[in-house]
Order: sequence, then C-alpha cells, then structure tokens
Amino acid sequence: MELMPALDQFLAENVKGVSLDAQTILAHVIRPSNSDGVSSDGRSQASTAPVEPVQLLPALPYYLDVGAFELALDNALKDVVAGYVAQLRHSGQVVFTKTSKNAKLSQDGSELWTADVQMHVASVSKLMTAMAMTVLLDDKNISPDDPIIDYLPDYWTKGKNIEYITFRNLFNHTSGLSSNDPVTFYIMQSAIAGGIGLPIPGVLNLFGLGHYRYQNVNYGLFRILLAVINGDIKKDTNFSFDQGITDAIWDLATIRAYENYLQAKVFQPSGAVNATLDHPSACALAYKGPDDTEAGWNSGSMQESCGCDGWHLSVNDLLSVMGEFRRGDGILTSADAAQEMLDNGFGVDPLSGNSALPTGFPTNAGNVYCKPGDWHDTNTNRDEQSLAFFLPQDMELVVFVNSMVDGQLGTNNFREVVKQAYEDSLLPPPTHHL
Repeated sequence: MELMPALDQFLAENVKGVSLDAQTILAHVIRPSNSDGVSSDGRSQASTAPVEPVQLLPALPYYLDVGAFELALDNALKDVVAGYVAQLRHSGQVVFTKTSKNAKLSQDGSELWTADVQMHVASVSKLMTAMAMTVLLDDKNISPDDPIIDYLPDYWTKGKNIEYITFRNLFNHTSGLSSNDPVTFYIMQSAIAGGIGLPIPGVLNLFGLGHYRYQNVNYGLFRILLAVINGDIKKDTNFSFDQGITDAIWDLATIRAYENYLQAKVFQPSGAVNATLDHPSACALAYKGPDDTEAGWNSGSMQESCGCDGWHLSVNDLLSVMGEFRRGDGILTSADAAQEMLDNGFGVDPLSGNSALPTGFPTNAGNVYCKPGDWHDTNTNRDEQSLAFFLPQDMELVVFVNSMVDGQLGTNNFREVVKQAYEDSLLPPPTHHL
C-alpha cells in the first residue's frame, strides 16, 4: 500500500473537524526552531512579592482617581521599558489610552505603540483558553470535576495516577503534572506518561495532585482535550504504520481544532477578527530594555505552544474579548457565569503565589483579578509581557511592554508595579467619582 493514499484515507476516517492531507502531515515539524532558548512564565516560582490583603470597608467602596492612576502608571513604566501601551475601559468604553516609546525601536523602523499594535501575549492566552473550555464543557455537559483521562489519546502512555486528574486541576494548576518549557506536543505526551503523586495524609507533598504549582503543561493539554471533546479527532486515532506520523496527525489536528474553536467561540463574538497564532510583520518586537541598540526579537509563530501561550493580539482586541466575556452573551451566557469563572480561578492567577484560591485580590474598591503573560528569550534577555486586569466597578485594564522592566527580578514584578499604581490611586467616597 502506498503511503500517501493510505494516509489520506486514514485522515478522512479519523479527523473530522479540520482539513488535513497527507502532504501537510509529512511536512509538519512538531518542535520548530523558534521554540529553542525561550521560556514562558513560571508563576508559582516567581510569585515572591509579599501580599497583604486589604480589609474591605463595609460601606461604600473607594473609587479610582483616573487621572492619578494614568499619571502613576506612566511614571512607573515610561523610563524603564523599551515601550508600553495601556488602556483602561469602563463598561466597555475607553477611559484613557496611554503609550510611551516604540513597539519597534529605531533600528527596526521606529513603530510607535498604539492600542492597535499586536504583540504575543504569552500566558494571557490561558485566559482565552479558559473561556473556550468553559463554553465547551458546558455545551457537552461535562463537569470541571470530571477526569480528563477519557479524552486523552488512547495511544498515549498513562502514567501513575493520571486517572485522578480533573479539568479543574488543569484550570487551577493543581494537577501534579510537571514539564519543561516551552510546552510542545512531546512535552505534554511525556508529562502524562510520567504520572503524578497523590497526597499522603500527614505528609507535605509540594508536587502532587491538589497542590498549587503553576505549570504551562496544564493549559497546553487543553488543546488536546478540546479536539477530542469537540469531535475533531477520534481518541483512538493511531496510524499504526508509523508512530511519528501518528504524532504529527495529533499535533497538527489539535492545533487547528483549538485555533478554529477559539476563533469561533471567543474572538469572533468579540469582534477581535485579527487574533492569530502567527506573528505578522507589524507585530511589536521584544528588547532588553529602553537602551537596547540591537535588532528586536521576533518570537515567531507560536502555534506549537497554543493552549498555554501563542495568541497575538492588540490591546484593543484583548479588551474587546474581556468586555464581551464580562458583560455580553457572545462567549458565556451571563455576567454571573463570567464572574463564576473568575472566582473559580479559571484562566486567572492567584495574587498570593502559593495557593490556587482565592483568585481575587481584595482592595478598598473590590476584588481585582489578573492574568499576566511573559515570553522570554533566555539567550539575549529580550522580553514581551502583558497584563489583563479585571478591575472593580466594571473596569478592565490591559498593559503591554516589549522588554523587561528595569530591575525586574521575576515575572511578577511587572504585575506588582501596575497593581500598586492602581491601589495608590484609590480614593474614599465622596471625594471622587468616575
């Protein structure tokens, strides 16, 4: 039997939700070169900033002094990054857009930052993955507390205790799984084969099921699970003639299924029509800092890391998604459903860094929810970082920077700088109203 016709027939029988052919599968590279020498956020390891929750007032909440916040944010960032763009919205309406310096420095064409410039948002992609998975699980009547093992590829080796991992464990980084970054297909396959530890009564297990440990593999696996649950690929798909071909089928089919589903269920309902896993030429580039004289870093297409990373968005697009999620019915069915997802810690990070819950950080204005993203070139120390904040009083904030923040020691410093500017700009009523 000739390989090409046999593979085409096999694809027609096993892959239903996306279009693939034998030539595309045979040409597919599972780990592209731009996956080398990069790292994504390690949120639990980096969450070292002390956090002291604020006691909420029992009466009227504080209000944001918008002018003071805009000034504080600018003062905190303008001199310590290659460039930044920030936008605050209230009930979906723009309150301010603040920019400084360039998305591309002079050596790369001097492109100014605007709210329409796209950048790789790294782990903020997890927020959109959580939205899509929440929609899919609800649509298929699957509980977040159901085990994931029934939706993993049959041919994958299942290590010890994998049967105990639930969707909630992936959402909350409590699965016990561990892997290297960046998360590609073989990394996920290896993590499942490696198994997990279970909690032992009276013994502190820092790496087992139920213990919070931020690992990108948790959200990377969602693209595999999504494709199976949605019927894009049969879970028993196994091209027995060649194991490498089977891996390539699963990798490419799940990437395309994930991308198609998020476009249809998250981005299109929000009007974010330019969202892409690719890296268009107009995207921001990453630098070491404000005085970098070398060419900027193009991190490239991130489809292999989709689920946990990968999406390229503008500030306007990301805020449109956040607004539709929080107030519209194009993604989830109601504002209550959106709030439940945030409170469950699906797609947002705890601000304390040592526990999955609570995810909302209390301030005198109300709870703040945040998803940070960071993508780092370990060879040259160039960096792209993003923050998506759900603020109290129906406000959302997004900030992009295309370098490390001067003096930055960990991936959460950027988040702490912005959060502190927000807290410092809160005023008691009736001093100031939005």
